[in-house]
Amino acid sequence: MSAWAFYLFLPAVLGSSAHGSSSPTSIFDPVSTPARSIFGLSLLVLAVTAIIFVAVFGLLAYAVVKFRQRTVDNDREPPQVYGSTQIEMAWTIIPILIVLVLFLASARVIADIQDAKPPHDAVEITVVGHQYWWEIRYPGLNVVTANEIHVSVSDSAHPTPTFVTLLSADTDHSFWVPRLAGKTDLIPNHPNRMWIDPHKTGIYLGQCAQYCGIQHAKMLLRVYVQTRAEFDRWVEEQSRSAAMTNAVSRGRAVFETNACLDCHTVKGIAGNGQFGPDLTHLMSRDTIASGVALNTPKNLRKWVKDPSSIKPGATMPALQLSDGQLNDVTAYLETLR
Repeated sequence: MSAWAFYLFLPAVLGSSAHGSSSPTSIFDPVSTPARSIFGLSLLVLAVTAIIFVAVFGLLAYAVVKFRQRTVDNDREPPQVYGSTQIEMAWTIIPILIVLVLFLASARVIADIQDAKPPHDAVEITVVGHQYWWEIRYPGLNVVTANEIHVSVSDSAHPTPTFVTLLSADTDHSFWVPRLAGKTDLIPNHPNRMWIDPHKTGIYLGQCAQYCGIQHAKMLLRVYVQTRAEFDRWVEEQSRSAAMTNAVSRGRAVFETNACLDCHTVKGIAGNGQFGPDLTHLMSRDTIASGVALNTPKNLRKWVKDPSSIKPGATMPALQLSDGQLNDVTAYLETLR
């Protein structure tokens, strides 16, 4: 089992009993239709394998107890059995039936998830995996953000699913938010699709589940499920250009003259960098460095000064700014709401 898989399963086993609530990464508490379908299939597989285990272990225990050797008699050869048509048919037909049942159940779940058609009011999102962060685009809403996805809660009576197009900008990645859906790979030049319809508000954690390089373990992801009103308000705020004031003019100058715009974009400033996240509404996000650190002024300054101190192996370079320049550019970035 990989370290990430262990990280997922341990809270699932211990979370409810130890803390009185489910882990945000538990696969055993699904809150979205695709995740519930996968959870139901996993219960079927678990039940079948449990029956097999009990049967095999029971027969083994029976054989050990009934036919254990009580005395040493090297001159006596035990009875020889040369074959049994009934037993051979049993161990051939029963496994075939088990495999057939599991195949049909899996095929049905896969078809139900993959063949779902988006309704006319479904929200469309494009997620682009980068080494090592997530670019989030809402094509129909004119919103671009990073590492944090916002969606509206789906009413079970009138479902409003969110459909996600998955792209990769470099190498293979894998999008996985355990409580919302199964993991889906992001493969260069091969768009993939998935969907979620969360039935409960809250924050759901995920991560890249396909090794993609040195910072794979720190390519984190958050999904914020909000009420429709909260989601609409977030979209409205994200659609605005960044506020500009004279108080941060020096920080803006530092940002514009130190190659920041070669990688980043800020609405209202000339430049269209695509290598790093869009920073127009940077301070509306709870985290930086793809979820590795909380988005506080102290962490933001540390990140700009030396990204590798927070995220070793990060592709963002240290720009060797002076203390005054660091203070100015941090003050400027704090206005990007």
